[in-house]
Amino acid sequence: MPRLVVDPAFVVGAVDRRLFGSFVEHMGRCVYTGIYEPGHQAADPDGFREDVLDLVRELGVTAVRYPGGNFVSNYDWEDGVGPKDQRPRKLDLAWRAIEPNQFGTDEFMAWAGKAGVEPVWAVNLGTRGIKEAVELLSYTNLPAGTELPDRRVANGHEAPYGIKVWCLGNEMDGPWQIGHKTAEEYARLAEEAASAMRRVDPDLEFVACGSSNSGMPTFGEWERVVLERTYDLVDHISLHAYYEPRDDSASFLAAAEDMDRMISSVIATADHVKALKRSSKEITLSFDEWNVWRQSDFPGELGLGIREVGPLIEDTYTVDDAVVVGSLLITLLRHADRVKIACLAQLVNVIGPIRTEPGGRAWRQTIFHPFALTAKYAGPTVLQTAISDGPEIDTTSFGRVPALWSTATYDEQTGEIAIFVVNRSVTDKIDLEIPVGSLRIARHLALYDDDRAAVNTADDPDRVVPRVIEGTEIVDGVCTATLPPASWHLIQLTV
Repeated sequence: MPRLVVDPAFVVGAVDRRLFGSFVEHMGRCVYTGIYEPGHQAADPDGFREDVLDLVRELGVTAVRYPGGNFVSNYDWEDGVGPKDQRPRKLDLAWRAIEPNQFGTDEFMAWAGKAGVEPVWAVNLGTRGIKEAVELLSYTNLPAGTELPDRRVANGHEAPYGIKVWCLGNEMDGPWQIGHKTAEEYARLAEEAASAMRRVDPDLEFVACGSSNSGMPTFGEWERVVLERTYDLVDHISLHAYYEPRDDSASFLAAAEDMDRMISSVIATADHVKALKRSSKEITLSFDEWNVWRQSDFPGELGLGIREVGPLIEDTYTVDDAVVVGSLLITLLRHADRVKIACLAQLVNVIGPIRTEPGGRAWRQTIFHPFALTAKYAGPTVLQTAISDGPEIDTTSFGRVPALWSTATYDEQTGEIAIFVVNRSVTDKIDLEIPVGSLRIARHLALYDDDRAAVNTADDPDRVVPRVIEGTEIVDGVCTATLPPASWHLIQLTV
């Protein structure tokens, strides 16, 4: 029988709570009729949907990246501040929708305060650059007394926002990006932008653009060139990855193999640059876009007609999708020593864990649940897990890989250990032993279903929810748990 061993003495690293971040972009219905819908019966005086705010808090999101995404590379932030009746309607070149600019910098910061999330702000290094970045930072972070912060005060916001984390552009390696650049071009611009912004506020954290996915022909080399130029100025390098069902279900359920390898490769590249520079500084990672997304169903930006803001890539998530999202969260935790920020993309409607109807209901998609439970129960320290005698599965994409994918966290103050584990086999249940000593089971929650294609809808929002597993028991200091095929689990142990 497979055995999972975990010991508080074997530490991976501390959990940065920003690992449980998300992403709001002006794309589809993420903002308009997502988080913001004046006139909705659940809208507060600022136009924010309180039903959505309640779900965001329940989800456990800690940080939110804004305003993009591809959108930011053609965005003039000034269009989204000041009196709303004076804000221009403009064509967004990223998603070819008419942006009404009724929600912008001040609205997002007000929403973030109500949601209890830290902002992770992206600047436009596509069509604009150093001057725009410095002016936006001045608007958000400086006290009154000069032109731009005085404009913020005139707009009704006396105190500086104090935004600390800034993304230096978005996916600048991608030919689809407005203002796409070579690694050398981007590295020079990011270096100059970060240098200038530090003159405004020396205590900022900067995220340099890494590759937009590991399949890019410049992956690895892009990171090297960018970091060699910006190493002393930035704190994080970004990673983006999306996964979709493959020809074989086993490869999809094992998608975390790709994320794991991507993280390891970027760490290796960053440490290579560290060695070249004889530096004592360690670059950490911001995995600030990740999720399940059926990209094969997306026609591409040029396949979209010019239109008003409306539905776009509103994937409806299955049980399998939720299991994969749970396994990707496990992967991020397994690298908690180096991954310090991560953003599930996106938060509402656009491949989001939360769905809404314009003027109507809001509900939890299947992927909501593993995220919410991991954010709620993950302790402050990640521990190594070792599985002996574990079965393996065959995948077309990754070859032969372990059927079980796991991590664990530890809370020294309470003595609690939370074990997160996925059975990636599509056919076999697995009985798993966990030596626990004198600990007892606080809870065993699982997400699985006999119908792996089951989804949640507005009419049936609780079709797929976590199950309380009653049969898990401890005998002679060993916990035995049964893991059905294609299932995600939280096993919490307490003193």
